[in-house]
Amino acid sequence: MSDAGENVGYNDGNRAFLQAIMARGTMTLKEGKEVLAEILSVDQGRSNVHEQVQMEAYSHTGRVIKPEDVSNDDFYGYISAAQEAVAPFDYEITTTQHQLTKTRYWAIINSNSDPTTQFATIHTPEELGFIQRMLHAMFETYNTKRREVMAVSSMQALKKEIIKPGNQALAEGIQVADKGLTQQEAERCLGVLVSEGWFELSKESYYTLTPRALMELRSWLVSTFNDPDDEEDGQRIKNCEACKEIITTGQRCAELECPVRLHDVCQEAYWNSRKNDKCPKCKTPWVQDKHFVGQRVITKTEDYLRGRRKSGGVGRSHRAEEEEEEHIGVERSRIASSPTGSSSTREEEEGGSEELDGGD
Repeated sequence: MSDAGENVGYNDGNRAFLQAIMARGTMTLKEGKEVLAEILSVDQGRSNVHEQVQMEAYSHTGRVIKPEDVSNDDFYGYISAAQEAVAPFDYEITTTQHQLTKTRYWAIINSNSDPTTQFATIHTPEELGFIQRMLHAMFETYNTKRREVMAVSSMQALKKEIIKPGNQALAEGIQVADKGLTQQEAERCLGVLVSEGWFELSKESYYTLTPRALMELRSWLVSTFNDPDDEEDGQRIKNCEACKEIITTGQRCAELECPVRLHDVCQEAYWNSRKNDKCPKCKTPWVQDKHFVGQRVITKTEDYLRGRRKSGGVGRSHRAEEEEEEHIGVERSRIASSPTGSSSTREEEEGGSEELDGGD
């Protein structure tokens, strides 16, 4: 059925396919073939671009078209047609792979996407403020030079600093309608964000961004958390050296000042293509499974593993996380009261964060 995806004419089948992507938020190749099988089965007998191919497939199989009858070229053809259809409206179809499973996802994104654009129609002002603070926690509070966690634990997500707006936000007139959420409301909001495909919750109870969120918010993340005048080494949002996509979980160069990062799923092919296992930028020997990006910065530490053993597999004790948050509050207060105020350097923040996080 390789001819079925050719964009000879945009028709109801193409519209149904586009609507399916929009309704799902993201689509994988497997899901796309399932959707196209349904569309092409319904379309059989209609006088359109697919008619001859569909009838041949149907007569050959003697049954309704199944996902395995749909080729990769069919899927890519429909994706291409959908891209042409949405382009005039400042939308585009982009793709990325899951950082852990390597499953490839496609999504329709707004070319000028930011959290308010994405969530305003279905979330309250209080929920929007909470989402913004979650993102800042992921990419500022828990993303320092030594500890690039870029994840928020289920306990941290319910702390006052995240569920309630801060004094600085109120003073600057940011999100003036945001009164904050209760813990119960925050838990419900997190559940919705997971079900909508924006956040993922790991078995260790850490929230991270999904492929959909990384695609939708890529431009906003870079413009918000990266300094265009800063050196590449100091940017908070970094790309995988192999696939060039944003990395929030994977491994890093042992040299702290080096920006090279690699997804776990990209490493094998990347190193197989090179003559040695040294960092391509600083030439430091690459050490596997020791220097992490993502929640393993925490979950692979001896402190975490010791707490997990003592608690029968639950992980760090609640008191351990509470102490970490107390240290964060003290350090943030110190930075806020410093002469530089809100313009303090990232090095100052990192010095405090490294102390509160307990170092490497």
